[in-house]
Amino acid sequence: MRMESRVISNRIVIRLATVFSGALLALVSVGQVAAQHHHTSAADMSSDTEVTQDWAKQQVAKSPRHREWVKVKNGSREVNSLVVYPEVKKKATAVVVIHEIFGLSDWVQQLTDELAEAGYIAIAPDLLSGMGPNGGGTADVASKGGNAVGQAIRDLPPDQITADLNAVADYVSKLPAANGKVAVTGYCWGGTQSFRFATNRPTLKAAFVFYGTTPGSNAQGQPYEVDKVGLARINAPVYGFYAENDMRVNATVPPAVEAMNSLKKKYEPVTYTGAGHGFMRAGEPNAPEPKAPTATGDEAADKKAKEDYDKALATYRANRKARDESWVRWKGILAKL
Repeated sequence: MRMESRVISNRIVIRLATVFSGALLALVSVGQVAAQHHHTSAADMSSDTEVTQDWAKQQVAKSPRHREWVKVKNGSREVNSLVVYPEVKKKATAVVVIHEIFGLSDWVQQLTDELAEAGYIAIAPDLLSGMGPNGGGTADVASKGGNAVGQAIRDLPPDQITADLNAVADYVSKLPAANGKVAVTGYCWGGTQSFRFATNRPTLKAAFVFYGTTPGSNAQGQPYEVDKVGLARINAPVYGFYAENDMRVNATVPPAVEAMNSLKKKYEPVTYTGAGHGFMRAGEPNAPEPKAPTATGDEAADKKAKEDYDKALATYRANRKARDESWVRWKGILAKL
């Protein structure tokens, strides 16, 4: 596609697998993809203030689309979920939106609304439902301060995550306005979960993995190994959206391509030049642009500040470009489901 920065062909990625093998892939251990989904980096857990983003909240408040909160039953659990409906005249495909390590944040709610704007029923479950004080979810967990949200997500039982997502997918597929088709998307931790969910739900129409790691089968502390048993269960095509400056995640892509090819599964990863991890949020038009430094008169300090600013600005612009191109690609694929 003309808009994409760089499509990684299967042939190129397989060659890269050889380069990345050994010491490089050994960097990706359970500490990063723990138990196929418990990835939590220092950057991910830096601050629970990421749960609240005023610009995202304001954007959602302006939306003309119908949105509602529902409690989806999963056995004895109730998964609080945001549903946003498109303004269309035909029954629509549904997309399950899996949040980042920051939980069901304002930004995730905004992105859910954007999916509805594009013509899809979007449902974003709060996978921390019932995990907070007095049985609350993300907002209540965040009220504890510190890295409470990231820690709580890291501790979620994998079987509970799968069951919650299946319950949500079942619910949204049966809505009167839905056509029965369900896809999944996720970001960072949620991107890893979207890939993993594809191994557990054979009826998915597509999985969209935004800078999430590939399911792994390695024991804790051991070099990364792709979970070929899990990947063999995938029926849906998997589409990857990756940042160039994100080797922690990207190191899992070549072995995934090799495994998916050997299993005759469809996996199409794309890497966006100059972008960093989390570009879908960092590249939002409303996200604040880096501010130019004010000269202090200290030549060395001013030079360093200018270099840091130039680097931050270049990354900001690359993230913005990656986000815009990802939306074009994403909507193009969704339209064909």
